[in-house]
Amino acid sequence: MSMNRIALYYAFTPLADPEAVKLWQKTLCESLGLRGRILISKDGINGTVGGGLDAVKQYVKATRLYPAFKKMDIKYSDGGADDFPRLSVKVRNEIVSFGAPGELKVDADGVIGGGVHLRPEELHALVDTKRSAGEEVVFFDGRNALEAQIGRFRNAVVPEVSTTADFVAELESGKYDDLKDKPVVTYCTGGIRCEVLSSLMLNRGFSEVYQLQGGIVRYGETYGDKGLWEGSLYVFDKRMHLEFSDDAVTIGKCVRCQAPTSKFENCSNQACRNLTLYCSDCAARPATLRCPQGCETDDAEATAAGAA
Repeated sequence: MSMNRIALYYAFTPLADPEAVKLWQKTLCESLGLRGRILISKDGINGTVGGGLDAVKQYVKATRLYPAFKKMDIKYSDGGADDFPRLSVKVRNEIVSFGAPGELKVDADGVIGGGVHLRPEELHALVDTKRSAGEEVVFFDGRNALEAQIGRFRNAVVPEVSTTADFVAELESGKYDDLKDKPVVTYCTGGIRCEVLSSLMLNRGFSEVYQLQGGIVRYGETYGDKGLWEGSLYVFDKRMHLEFSDDAVTIGKCVRCQAPTSKFENCSNQACRNLTLYCSDCAARPATLRCPQGCETDDAEATAAGAA
């Protein structure tokens, strides 16, 4: 077993002095040799940190000693400090950037007016109950569309958003009005985006909204690849993606040749650097590690690449 670990966590709770929490967290992480990214606001904390197993355990124990974070749910995965370029601890208006800081309301118990939390087992029970009644549960992806390219719940609705801040306009566009009277389950990586998204949906007329507690990470820990999830999970560190078992299917496709892949690469065009999916063959040469539309090599460049 690896002696390193990555911890993923969040807590929605009122914080009177986010700057003081920032200084404490930065000092704590530096003393333990941890790296990662932590966001803090008046509404709580959202973090992913990696390092030695003992150091991560000490960090979690110390952070939970703060009364507001006592019940904070922690999800662990393989990895360590090397999966992050540095330690970043910042104060922001939102700990997840939907662009609606004035709309979100939190108290000591978390988000006020959010969707019903479902543990993985409860999610399966809901799907079975609704199906028996002739209804289908709609899975609504709360992540950016890029993340869903390599993994998602089967038959999920995947909004065409490139950033989390796009969701408000997307919900208000009318595209999903036909879902407002249906049972909708929102899901995301670790659960935090759905805390906010589910409340935004309820505020906009969706009548029956649930959220997957602990997100895809907790679902994968419970069912691996033998449930309703298919593919790989996109993660925001050097790993880029992870699989829950050796049975994971590859649903992503190379942007150039459509070969199965779960590997994201940056376009070799320095003026673009767009992150997208490439198979190992297309990623092996700068001439083919390019977006098919808009970043094609010119004839001289292609000749030079071929000669190399």
